[in-house]
Amino acid sequence: MPAKYSGIRKRSNEQYLSNSPKSRQNEQAPIVLEEWSNRHSDNFTGKIPRGSRGFESSKRRKVKEDYTIKSKPKGGEDVFSYNKRTTECPFSKELEPRKCLAALKKKRKFEDNILADQLGDYKDFVPSKTNFRSKARKIDNVKDTEQTSKKCHQCLKKERAVFVPCTKCPKMYCLGCIRKWYPNLTTSDISHECPFCQNNCNCRVCLGSTGTIKTSNSSITDDEKVQHLQYMIDLLIPFIQHICEEQTQEHEIEAKIQGKSSSEIEIPQTSCENERIYCDHCATSFTDLYRSCPECSFEICLNCCKEIRNGSISPRSEMKFQYVNRGYDYMHGGDPLPVSGNLGTLRGHSKISTKWKANSDGSIRCAPKEMGGCGGPVMELKRILLNGWISDLEAKARNILKGFSKTEQTTLQKEEISSCNSKIRAAFRDGTSDNNLYCPSSSDLINEGLPLFRKHWTQGEPIIVRDVLKQGTGLSWEPMVTLRALSENVAPGISSNMTELKAIDCLSCCEVEINTSTFFKGYTQGRTHQNLWPEMLKLKDWPPSDKFDDVLPRHCDEFIRCLPFQEYCDPRAGILNLAVKLPSHVLKPDLGPKTYIAYGIKEELGRGDSVTKLHYDMSDAVNILIHTTEVTLSDEQNSVIPKLKKAHMVQDGKEGHGCKRVDECLNEGLCKDNREEYNCAISKESGGALWDIFRREDSEKLDAYLRKHSKEFRHTYCSPVEEVVHPINDQCFYLTLEHKKNLKKEFGVEPWTFEQQLGEAVFIPAGCAHQVRNLKSCTKVAVDFVSPENVHMCLHLTEEFRRLPKNHKAREDKLEIQKMILYAVDNAVKELQALRS
Repeated sequence: MPAKYSGIRKRSNEQYLSNSPKSRQNEQAPIVLEEWSNRHSDNFTGKIPRGSRGFESSKRRKVKEDYTIKSKPKGGEDVFSYNKRTTECPFSKELEPRKCLAALKKKRKFEDNILADQLGDYKDFVPSKTNFRSKARKIDNVKDTEQTSKKCHQCLKKERAVFVPCTKCPKMYCLGCIRKWYPNLTTSDISHECPFCQNNCNCRVCLGSTGTIKTSNSSITDDEKVQHLQYMIDLLIPFIQHICEEQTQEHEIEAKIQGKSSSEIEIPQTSCENERIYCDHCATSFTDLYRSCPECSFEICLNCCKEIRNGSISPRSEMKFQYVNRGYDYMHGGDPLPVSGNLGTLRGHSKISTKWKANSDGSIRCAPKEMGGCGGPVMELKRILLNGWISDLEAKARNILKGFSKTEQTTLQKEEISSCNSKIRAAFRDGTSDNNLYCPSSSDLINEGLPLFRKHWTQGEPIIVRDVLKQGTGLSWEPMVTLRALSENVAPGISSNMTELKAIDCLSCCEVEINTSTFFKGYTQGRTHQNLWPEMLKLKDWPPSDKFDDVLPRHCDEFIRCLPFQEYCDPRAGILNLAVKLPSHVLKPDLGPKTYIAYGIKEELGRGDSVTKLHYDMSDAVNILIHTTEVTLSDEQNSVIPKLKKAHMVQDGKEGHGCKRVDECLNEGLCKDNREEYNCAISKESGGALWDIFRREDSEKLDAYLRKHSKEFRHTYCSPVEEVVHPINDQCFYLTLEHKKNLKKEFGVEPWTFEQQLGEAVFIPAGCAHQVRNLKSCTKVAVDFVSPENVHMCLHLTEEFRRLPKNHKAREDKLEIQKMILYAVDNAVKELQALRS
């Protein structure tokens, strides 16, 4: 054969079922233009460079293409394939663009003609061209030639060999888009009801639309609405009473300062619409009354006023500790780089010894200059709400509850439902009855309702709901689908450059920049460091949660639709979600939804794992695992990892961190990696993420353990944790399997431990410390909410956060729980009055 002939390269996404292997014995025909342009699409200008291979348009290529439709196997999909046999054809070094396009067009017409012959009686397929009317009219679903000339709804291209038309609408989808974007749908499925009709079309246009997916998965009757509102008011009235008492006490103190009666004093009102006003000392937001300096506008809350008067106010120190980068080798168990001599200046807190006292009449002067004030005049009492509004609200709430019988108020609470098959064993604590967690299927909730959820939720127990994605429309959560939606719906405040991402490297705990396609390639295939140690990256809260509804409108609707117990967690209309009760003129907290995308592997590394470190949130939360991809380590990595783990342990021993346990591990023949125990802790068919959730009552013991063993943990740059402010709020600890064993041995504390499977929703009550490790590459979506049962914990955590140092990342009161309580009750009272009238 002449040298000018070259072979055809086989495409991986095509099935060549040639009946004659003879054609493959010799060198084959040249590569076609379509294939060449696909490989070089970025630089293709319509002209093939000199030296490229192609076929000459002036010469006729002899092609026989046998198209067949394989019979559909049971439980399988329709398989569309064709046999291709190509004979030799002349070769030309360079083709003119017009001739290339003409040849391509001619080739496609030829394919369509054959397709029409073969598929004339098969109603699911429509050739893309209508030149062959006699053939096209044989297809049942085609009524006129105009319909067959329409383009693919997904890719908006006409030049496709075969379309699948929908019987319910004029939309069509080409086979290439079906294979790429809807692998779980067969051609028959799409013919019966296309993705557009199913509300799960993920084309660019549809992904940018909103309002097409019904987010509510249940309807609430007026009677149920009344019961929910009464239940909420009944739980919240004690907190409103407490707010009223605080306000009354400060009001009386102000009357004493002014030498007047309480009814005579007037408190000026401040306008603060669309802004939050915080205490300059403890960062707690103001609900109503507060004190302000008339000269420097230094402002403090009522809790700080109370502490100043009883002498318990303490200056808020400022954190100065910083972790030092000791180099790449150090993070992998090697020797550290030399550290500069000013390391001591990076440690410790700045302490203030100045005292802040109140006057004998209860008045308070502005804070000393060392504490941020001017130390000058007496601070004035101001208010945000209308005078007497809170006390009037309490009275209205109590009165409206009297109008309903106790039977009406407790119907939902007294309902009992059997749940023996809806629990899983998640802990092995002795002498307790809370080792099992409520774990119903989403389909069971239709019959069970809220009573069982409320029973466990009130006790502060996490809840797992299985198969929640089945409640959705089937919209794809593939990372590349969401990324495509983001690129089309860029919102203000988000960079329009979607080619670069900022991720967290779990080994160094530092931010890195990475190409988008590179990140998602690592998500599916894994990434390694230079020494083959698995590289773990994660995107946290991306895109920014306050933009989620804007940039991913369809996915936001789909997420809300999948939420179980929407009465509690619906971020838009949950009747028992206090967070949605804030009026439009009040600035709302950012509670999500939030997206978490991160790598993960099954084996626990001990250093650089893909984890969410131990913490607790100020509010309740629900987290749904919406997508996973399993990454398998190579044989070479499996041989290198134990050696690197040994180097890590030797390094721990040199630095004196947990020397006793290091010696035990080394003497036992290191680096079994706790495999035997680990395999007992999680199943062979692992889920996507491993959760550890601690009981609220164990927080103090957990705190004590972490303070005692803090230097055995590593944080930024793999440096030992040498300074602890608040072990849980610092978010610098992750308890490995070894540490969890030691915690139970020393303090008798054990978390609920379970694996989150794809499509499971995990409900975490406020105040439950928790940590998560990814066993696979995972995409999760979470949303925070505020339930009336856990308001007391939100208030407790707010008080805990206000005592943290000034620049602590968990310090700011972003929830404003007291404000939520007031507006939730006000809203409920108005709705009940409307239902009663």
